[in-house]
Amino acid sequence: MLEGQLSQLSTEVERLFDEARARARRELADQLNQSVRRIRQADSHEELAATLLDAAMPFASGAAIFRIADAAAHGEKIRGTAGDDADSFSSFEMPLSAAPALAGAVETRDPVIAVTTESEVSARLISLAAHSPDGRAYIYPLVVKEQVPVLLYCWGAVQGAVLEMLAQVAAGVWDSLVVPEAPPPELPQPEPIQLVNIAAASTPAPAPPPASSWDALAVEDQAIHLRAQRFARVQVAEMRLNDAAAVQSGRMRRNLYGALRSRIDGARVTFRQTFFAQCSSMVDYIHVELVRTLAHDDADLLGKDYPGPLV
Repeated sequence: MLEGQLSQLSTEVERLFDEARARARRELADQLNQSVRRIRQADSHEELAATLLDAAMPFASGAAIFRIADAAAHGEKIRGTAGDDADSFSSFEMPLSAAPALAGAVETRDPVIAVTTESEVSARLISLAAHSPDGRAYIYPLVVKEQVPVLLYCWGAVQGAVLEMLAQVAAGVWDSLVVPEAPPPELPQPEPIQLVNIAAASTPAPAPPPASSWDALAVEDQAIHLRAQRFARVQVAEMRLNDAAAVQSGRMRRNLYGALRSRIDGARVTFRQTFFAQCSSMVDYIHVELVRTLAHDDADLLGKDYPGPLV
């Protein structure tokens, strides 16, 4: 009887564990889905930084957003510290040379895990975040066009894979919020010297330089292009993170399309239906991001079966 009761109890415990594990997975998936949706809906860099910080906090004990400019880290927002430190963080500024771990993330454009010592993250950050001597700091760069304008800095109980995914999605959105700058206006042509000679006077003036293709677009079309770029970057970033093993395998076999066929086809169909129908000047930004982000600018890595751009 005792053996039977133990067996029944063991079965019941396993069932409860399975239910708890499945519930935890559903809750995590729902939380990630909501975080990614909020990040993608950000309309400005400031809103994106705040949203990324909010999304990161459930997966770390503390987190901060640094803007990178002029070889220095500038404080944007911080969570997980004393109230006074959080209020004054916007005035925080530190040269990257004082924090080699942050400088390493900027230079390599890869996540960095560093021991929280003065020689790695600086005495100022140790004091600000109350790091322990044997603690760890996790630094995730937002890579935008081979540059790192932002760092996500986390510490404590960190779930690295989730935070790296959020940083990658935020990088794609950050890039889409950068409005292309218009080229500088052409210098006015000097007035030709009026000569008495009739033939010279009748020579036509040089034609004005043509406007750039971006300037030639209507404002509505420019907005559609920016949304299309943002959509493509987020789609490819999610492929890179959620299907990392398939991406690595596809690169090694020089057949990324074969490894990610269903994901790529789904993104292409959605992109065609959503953007090509709205704008006659649309560019296949899905193809651009696949070549740039997944294939490292080597289109041959997509494989011989890849159908090519949507044009």
